[in-house]
Amino acid sequence: MTKKKTTTQNIVSLSLPAIIDMSFDTLLGMADTLMISWMIGNAALSASGFVNQIIFTLIFVFTAFNTGGTALISRSFGEGNYTRLNKTVSEVVFLNLLLGLLITAACYIFKDQIFSIFETSEEVQLYIGRYFKWIGLSILPMFLSFSFAASLRGSGNTSTPMKITLIANLFNIAGNYILIKGLFFFSPLGIEGAAIATLAARWLTVAMYAAILLDLRKKVHLHLKDMLPTKAIFAPLFRISFPGAVEQALIQGSFIAVNVIISTLDTTSEAAYRILINLESISYMPAVGISIAAATLTGKALGENDPEAAYLTGKQSTFLGLSWGVFMAAMFLLFLNLWPRLFTSDQGVINAIIPVLVLSAFLQPFLNAMLVMSGVLRGSGNTRIVMQLSFLRVWLFNVPLAFILIRLLGFDLKGAWYAELISYALFCIVMFAKLMQRKWTEIKI
Repeated sequence: MTKKKTTTQNIVSLSLPAIIDMSFDTLLGMADTLMISWMIGNAALSASGFVNQIIFTLIFVFTAFNTGGTALISRSFGEGNYTRLNKTVSEVVFLNLLLGLLITAACYIFKDQIFSIFETSEEVQLYIGRYFKWIGLSILPMFLSFSFAASLRGSGNTSTPMKITLIANLFNIAGNYILIKGLFFFSPLGIEGAAIATLAARWLTVAMYAAILLDLRKKVHLHLKDMLPTKAIFAPLFRISFPGAVEQALIQGSFIAVNVIISTLDTTSEAAYRILINLESISYMPAVGISIAAATLTGKALGENDPEAAYLTGKQSTFLGLSWGVFMAAMFLLFLNLWPRLFTSDQGVINAIIPVLVLSAFLQPFLNAMLVMSGVLRGSGNTRIVMQLSFLRVWLFNVPLAFILIRLLGFDLKGAWYAELISYALFCIVMFAKLMQRKWTEIKI
């Protein structure tokens, strides 16, 4: 068997559980969107979208320690240094616990100021308040579960997070159905029911991870006495993670900026935007899974002092990401009229979605390839170049173009995707050139 074929098989075998895991999360997001859209209405759908945008922005920015943690864990895994690996796991979890508590408190203290940035109707604002009252309490368990999952994936265990996600998501979907409509002995709670079901599922996730990682008999485990930060772990963790945190702040900040621009349109456009985001998440979740596998295998190869294997992993995983993007582009175009009807029967919303979905189809190859290449570079510890390219893409191209096309030239929702397509196409080429230069294979942690 050739080395290229073996590398591809390793990527696929490691990424498959992660892809299934991400697919479960995507299906949960779709189920939430479907249930809120069909059972409550467009205003509730818009409200939940705005709230989740803020929450995920904060979580993706402040859980950037998990990026550095994964890089350190995968290096230690490649070196066979389980003492350092488990110390890293413990410190990463502690930092996520601390940040989760602080961010939760800040969100409740400043909730009125945070959500005032969106120009929405009174009905949407009412739903925002009711939804956030409960969903905000799920911020802490999300911080913890993200750190647990990153620790296991960094050590090559992608199957356990997949199983935990499946169980939690089935629980969440059942809880949604029962609490939104009020089945059995429960009263109908509407959008608050959706939030409570999600909150319960996220704490269930934490309980399952804790039961596994607190078992000291396992090679990879969490030890409470090792949780306090030490310079030996925290210094490289911060050095690798800080650019990732800045990158996420830039990307998530751009999402909020585009959300603010979209919020100036009507409720139909806002609802269409939420559905399009869900549809697009279907397309790139497998690429995220490949990215996780590529980051782990890249870090492991460099830990074993095998830069050639790391480079081959980067090339093959990028090809897989690009291939998936082409496949999803074809799926979007072939079933163009079917996709929006899965989420809504509102003809106005459907009419707003279809032309944008065509643009999203052309975006897919660039989006998926770039997601995978970012994972390869992060796995090597080169988070700085990913941060720099992200800054240039989102703030010099994407957000300004979206503003010009939507607010000044009247492109409505299509303007956001024209901006995405242009920025991703350009910077995908730039990132590929960086990948081919191989300098990232020389990084020392």
